[in-house]
Parts: sequence; structure tokens; C-alpha cells
Amino acid sequence: MITDLLEDGNQSSLGEFILLGVSDWPQFELLLFVLILISYTMTLLGNTTIILVSSLDPHLHTPMYFFLSNLSFLDLCYTTSVGPQMLLNFRSTHKSISWAGCVAQLYIALSLGSTECLMLAIMAYDRYASICQPLRYTAIMSHRFCLQLAATAWLCSFGNSMLHTIRTMRLPRCGRNQIDSLFCEVPALLKLACVDTSANEAEVLASSVIILLVPLGFILMSYGYIGAAVLKISSAKGRIKAFNTCASHLAVVLLFYGTAISMYLQPPSSYSQHRGKIVSLFYTMVTPMLNPIIYTLRNKEVHGKTMAMVWESDR
Repeated sequence: MITDLLEDGNQSSLGEFILLGVSDWPQFELLLFVLILISYTMTLLGNTTIILVSSLDPHLHTPMYFFLSNLSFLDLCYTTSVGPQMLLNFRSTHKSISWAGCVAQLYIALSLGSTECLMLAIMAYDRYASICQPLRYTAIMSHRFCLQLAATAWLCSFGNSMLHTIRTMRLPRCGRNQIDSLFCEVPALLKLACVDTSANEAEVLASSVIILLVPLGFILMSYGYIGAAVLKISSAKGRIKAFNTCASHLAVVLLFYGTAISMYLQPPSSYSQHRGKIVSLFYTMVTPMLNPIIYTLRNKEVHGKTMAMVWESDR
């Protein structure tokens, strides 16, 4: 459907894009290939384990683990949308991606990244309800409400991504097809346009404020209430337990939002290619790898169940 909306002279004249990646640093290609392969493998193993543990253990059929499974599935798909293409290009002399492949990569990666922003905000609300409204928690976070929250995050993000994908890919490029990036993303593609892109830049900035800053503000507000509630707990053990339930989520929020904000909350005209590549690599490959590690180490339930699964498989 998207490719039908994007039909124009650009596709017929340019059947593919060249992803320059780190071609200006060829000595790093093999190193990056190895690092990304390790990162991608760990991402697949870690997030798949969390999904399996959360689904197979009835004790973990709670809102927190429902959203954690959603986050792990997001990270799996997000990394897979860009990782294999990166690995292929690092070991190839012709670093190309088809026009349709670029459209698909841009749309999927942008959709999943936006969904993760909203999902992290939903998880913050879940922690708020659990700590600040413990007696009403079950009623507030009903199974139906959790499904509605998750579905809203997915649908809004994929709808928003479709608009940006169409607007970006329909820009005339006057024969330019060399993307100075590791994968197809909005700031790098806007650089190829041979017309004024100020309107597109304004749309990207406005969308970034809504998708990034509004959920981040909600998260910070939620943790403000959580912090006040935790300080009222009389026992030190209770305060530590409450803190532990939030620490892993806060760490993931800082990792993801920090890199995403530095990437998208700036005009693409001032976009630094070298810095952008490092930031892109971090939030597409490193953060999804670290998420399951952070949640497993900080969460005794997930850690215990994971160790039990490993023990059973070894026997």
C-alpha cells in the first residue's frame, strides 16, 4: 500500500540506494561487523528469553510482564529491521538497498521506534499505579485496559510513521541515491532532497516533540509521584523493593530517550553524519541488546526463571 502511494519518478529513475555506512572508515568495517553480529545475537537470545519466560510462567502473567514482553518483541523486530542489512553491507563491496527495501526499512524502524517511546511511557504508568495506587492496581490495570494501551501505542506509531515515510520518500532527489548513513532514516534521506525541506523538517520536529518529549514528560511526572510515595514508606526494605521495581525501567528510559532525542530533536540541516551514525548504531543495536540484560539483572523474578530455564535445558 505504501509503495503505491509513493509511485513517482524517483522510483523509476533510481531503483536502489547506496548506503555509504562507514565507507570513509573502511578499516573499521570488519570490527563493526563482528560487534554488530555479537550485539544482534545477544539481542535475539535475550529478548526471546524474556518473551518465553513471561509467557510460560503463570506467575508472570501480570501487566508489568505483559508490557515487558511487548518491549522485548519491539526490540527484536526493531533490530531485525536494520541489523541484517548492516551486516550484509559491511561484508559487501556494493552496499546497496532496493528502493522498496529502503521504504520498508524506514517505515518499520520509524514505527517501532515510536512505539517503544509510547510503550516506555505506558510502563511508567503501570509502575505508578502499582506503587501509588496499590489497593486499586488490579482494577486500574485490567487485562482489557492493558490490551487497549498496547494496541493504541502500536496503531498510533504505525500511522504516524506512514505519514513521514510518504512525505520523505516523495521528495525529489535529482539523481542522488547515496545515503550517508548505516540504514534508511529520515534525517539522512532529507539530505538527499534537491528542494527546500524546511516543511519536512518542521513536521519531523513537531512529531518528535509529540512522540519523544510528551511521553518523556509523562514518565518524569509519574516518577515524581512514585518518588514521593516511596519516601513515605516507613521501612527501608520496602523502599528498596519499590526502588528496584523502577530502577531497570528508568535505566532503559535514559538509554533510549537520550539517544533518540539527540538524533531527532535537531534540524536535519544541522545533522552531523559522523555523530549521527554513532547515535543510530547505539539506539538501533546497543540499546535493544542492553534492555534484556538490565531487566534480567535488576529483576529477581525474571533472573530466577531465566536461570531455571537454562538449568533445565542443560540437563
